[in-house]
Amino acid sequence: MKVNIIDISKNKEFDLEIILVKDLKAVENLDSELLSNLDFKVKDETVALLVERKRIYVGFEEFSYDSLAIAISAGVKRFLSTKFKSAKLVINSELKTHFKALVEGAILGSYSFVNYKSEKENKKQELSFVLEEREQELNTILKESLIIANAVNCARDMVNTTPQDFTPKTFVKEAQKIAKDLDLECDILGEKELEKQKMMSMYSVGKASIHESQLIHLKYKPKKAKTKVVLVGKGLTYDSGGLSLKPADFMVTMKADKSGGVAVLNAIKTIAELKLPIEVHAIIGAVENMIGGNAYKPDDILKAKNGKTIEVRNTDAEGRLVLADCLCYAQDEIKGIDYIFDFATLTGACVVGLGEYTTGIMGNSESLKQKALEACQYSGEYATKLDFNRYLKKCIKSEIADVCNISNTRYGGAITAGMFLDNFIYEENKDKWIHFDIAGPAFVEKAWGYNPYGASGTGVRMAIQFIKDLTK
Repeated sequence: MKVNIIDISKNKEFDLEIILVKDLKAVENLDSELLSNLDFKVKDETVALLVERKRIYVGFEEFSYDSLAIAISAGVKRFLSTKFKSAKLVINSELKTHFKALVEGAILGSYSFVNYKSEKENKKQELSFVLEEREQELNTILKESLIIANAVNCARDMVNTTPQDFTPKTFVKEAQKIAKDLDLECDILGEKELEKQKMMSMYSVGKASIHESQLIHLKYKPKKAKTKVVLVGKGLTYDSGGLSLKPADFMVTMKADKSGGVAVLNAIKTIAELKLPIEVHAIIGAVENMIGGNAYKPDDILKAKNGKTIEVRNTDAEGRLVLADCLCYAQDEIKGIDYIFDFATLTGACVVGLGEYTTGIMGNSESLKQKALEACQYSGEYATKLDFNRYLKKCIKSEIADVCNISNTRYGGAITAGMFLDNFIYEENKDKWIHFDIAGPAFVEKAWGYNPYGASGTGVRMAIQFIKDLTK
């Protein structure tokens, strides 16, 4: 679906008009009567198509990013379900201050994943935001929001792609294409390089796969950068659980275990497209966790890049092993780091604790966690803080190694996983690091708000907003 801005003076004819309603008293008398007969309520996600009037009415409850993004998404979905070619939304003074939410909600709401359908529709439909007079500020918002929302949809496509079609080498090809298109630097480490760098934690996870593990390092280095940020992503292209095999129903959807790496990849792509004055390094651990005669095993002791030893008690706690080496690599290879942020579908415990729609934010700096939380909320994503504590730290203590890869209790699993990662953050970087556990919202098997069935693209918008806020 195309989205644009036009002036009301153009007098262009449209097949449909989308009207957002917060108060039924503002609706024309005839339409008000029709809506009343349809029992239309002014609530989020309430939609009514008045075919003869060529209008789609959508209810919304408050002037907030979420409510308005959901509203325009609902209107767009109804529009796309028709054969009408064009629709308009008139932007009044109240809606003008929430234009970002309207643009992003429209693009995110129009998404569908049909790559594996044998029959595809090829509709060409267009939504126009109609202004009383053109304003440069809204043009700027439109341009930026289209880049961001399209990046989220690109992330959705990648995460939804099946494991036979998206392997660690596919990750490499996507990264190299971005590097070529946007003139970025791109380094790739295969398994020989991982061994040479003594990254045996990450290396061991992918040993049983026919697809070679890959560490991807993309670099965006603008002139006169205001700050230097490292993004680290868990890129498990598939996770069977390894020898600690997942139950069959838990193995379905594990194509989504690459969501952190995909978010990081699309975040640096967007930041480069927006030409933000921030040096960004994106590091992705692209690995497939499978079973086989050479698989790593419970009871193995692995040594990470920083020399710390890890007792493996469950091979399904593999993402933290990949991230451990990626975090060490980042700190060893990149000098003068200001911030380190990792994104991962790390724990089912985070989903149990926070539900399917909320990201868990962890780290050592209270002020940085608060900034991350505010950026998440402003970007339209849901998040909350999960605090470390000294007692949970004891749960990942190993009697025979430096640390254990799982906790000795079933409780607090999201936090203990975050505290495991803290072992691989060097002392000088402790207060520069934030861990985002996106296991809940990254992939949900039902539509919610402006998110479809499947991948949501979680992490892209929050990463971009957070990084932009750090330069203010």
